[in-house]
Amino acid sequence: MTIDERKSSSNMQNSVIQNLILENREKLSISGALDVLSFDDQIVILETELGLLTVKGENLRINKLSLDTGEVIIDGEIYNMGYSEKELDKKSGGILGKIFK
Repeated sequence: MTIDERKSSSNMQNSVIQNLILENREKLSISGALDVLSFDDQIVILETELGLLTVKGENLRINKLSLDTGEVIIDGEIYNMGYSEKELDKKSGGILGKIFK
């Protein structure tokens, strides 16, 4: 299967396109952002079309935020990026889920 065939088959299954562009671990450009849920100088949590995106680092700041176009640019020393499920499940068995049963 060629790369073009894989792209077209994956686009049929999921029409959402999201780009994360990390430049020198100092500038992260994100497309497909829906909302900024939380941020400080060490962690930024974004709701995106593909789930919750957590960005960890130091001296983080949101340089550009346009929820109309879904664009976010984060500057700082970026150490870690990770996705989690789009909706947090209180029945997941985590500590908060056990406390608030």
